[in-house]
Amino acid sequence: QVQLVESGGGLVQAGGSLRLSCAASGRVFSIGAMGWYRRAPGKERELVAGITSDGETNYADSVKGRFTISRDNAKNAVNLQMNSLKPEDTAVYYCNAVIRHYSYSDNYYNYWGRGTQVTVSA
Repeated sequence: QVQLVESGGGLVQAGGSLRLSCAASGRVFSIGAMGWYRRAPGKERELVAGITSDGETNYADSVKGRFTISRDNAKNAVNLQMNSLKPEDTAVYYCNAVIRHYSYSDNYYNYWGRGTQVTVSA
């Protein structure tokens, strides 16, 4: 019923910046928490940054001070501004959102984007 569409990934040199965006479309009544995860080859998926429905944020220690997460509720979107990128940031980045479909049902469902590749060269 819902699709998460990501954009903004690509190849960048160390020290550069990228901005990832993710928009939800389909049957959306409201959205709870949203976040960005990443998975490097041979490693477990980890939370990079999260943001609650009221705007509270949290970050992995490795990206604090460099990445900023934000959301635009009018557009059902979440963004991740990534500055001072390092080769260690190279990974597939996944958008995540918890979505309520209907006003008459308070069930929330967890959705994932298909992922976007971020590659940082030394």
